[in-house]
Amino acid sequence: MRVLLSAFALMQLTSPAFAEGDVANGESLFSHCKSCHEIADGDNLMVRGGRSGPNLFAIIGAPAAAGDFRYSDGMRALAEAGVVWTEANFVAWVTDPGQFLTDTLGEDAPRIRKSFQLASGAEDIAAYLASLNTQ
Repeated sequence: MRVLLSAFALMQLTSPAFAEGDVANGESLFSHCKSCHEIADGDNLMVRGGRSGPNLFAIIGAPAAAGDFRYSDGMRALAEAGVVWTEANFVAWVTDPGQFLTDTLGEDAPRIRKSFQLASGAEDIAAYLASLNTQ
């Protein structure tokens, strides 16, 4: 019985966990994001977009400020604090980046450059981005 429970627990830890969002709707809603962000796995461009924001491929599960991009002081502070993007904190970030910084780093949190806030659909976009990690 212990072996069965251990195997089940291991499967839960290694299988992708998707947010309660709708992946297909998230893919559609990503149009709001692609003015600044693209999704590319190396040379494999999945979604053409702007480059004023970082590439969002495999963002879920990645540490904050990962990759080759010139991040703001606020994003670098999140990286120094050891923040790893989960679907839940990604949703909090895109709905109110300033509040997320304050909640995570305290009142002395540095400012950010991200000006766009997503009013709705953040859970769907997070689920969509998480689904790309398994492709």
